[in-house]
Amino acid sequence: MKYATRSASSPLLHTLEAGTPPVGGISKRVFDVAAALAALLLFSPLFLLIAALVKFSDGGRVFYGHRRVGHNGRSFYCLKFRTMREDADRILQEYLRNNPAAYEEWRTTRKLQDDPRVTVVGSVLRKLSLDELPQLINIIRGEMSVVGPRPVVEEELELYEVAARFYLQSRPGLTGLWQVSGRNDVSYASRVALDSHYVQNWSLINDLIIVGRTVPAVCLSRGSY
Repeated sequence: MKYATRSASSPLLHTLEAGTPPVGGISKRVFDVAAALAALLLFSPLFLLIAALVKFSDGGRVFYGHRRVGHNGRSFYCLKFRTMREDADRILQEYLRNNPAAYEEWRTTRKLQDDPRVTVVGSVLRKLSLDELPQLINIIRGEMSVVGPRPVVEEELELYEVAARFYLQSRPGLTGLWQVSGRNDVSYASRVALDSHYVQNWSLINDLIIVGRTVPAVCLSRGSY
C-alpha cells in the first residue's frame, strides 16, 4: 500500500505552509490513536468477517485505496472495503454517457444514488457505513482523524473555493458534521459550510459529541448510499 505523497497540480493545495500543524494539535492526535486502536481491537471479528464476504463474493480484492487530499494538501490512499466491481471505472463512464440525469447528479454531488458499480455485498456495507472501517488504519498512520471533513479528491476540493483553506487545515475524518447531518441528503454547499464550521470551532468536546451522534446516524442509515 502506498503512503502519502505531496500533490502539486492545484493552486488550492498551496494555501497553507507545509509545516502548519493540523487543527486540534496533540490532544486530538492522542484521542485519534487511542480511539482507532480500541476500535480495531473491538471490531476485529467483524473486520475479518467483512473481509471474507468481500473476497468470496466475487474473488476480487478485499481492500480498495483511493487517492484523496489530506492535511496541507498531502495526498494519501484512503482505505475501504471494496464495494464496487473491479471494472468500476468502465461501468461508470458508460453509465454516465448513456444517462444525462445521472451525469448531472454525478457532476454536482460526486455520488450516484443508484450506482451500477456497487456489488450486492457492497450495497449492504455502504448502507451501514461498514466499508469505511479500514480507515482506522489511515487514522493510526496519521493520514486521517476520527472526526473531521470527509476526505475528498483534488477535483472536489475545487468546489470548496475559498473554504478549501479550512479543509486543508485538518486531517480528513472517519466521521464528521456532514455524516451526522444527513450525509448525501445534504447539498454540497451545505457540506462545505459544515466542514468550515467544524474547523473554525474545533474542540475535543465537539469531537466527542459528533462521535456520539454518529452511532444513531449509522444505525438509521441517514443519507447513506
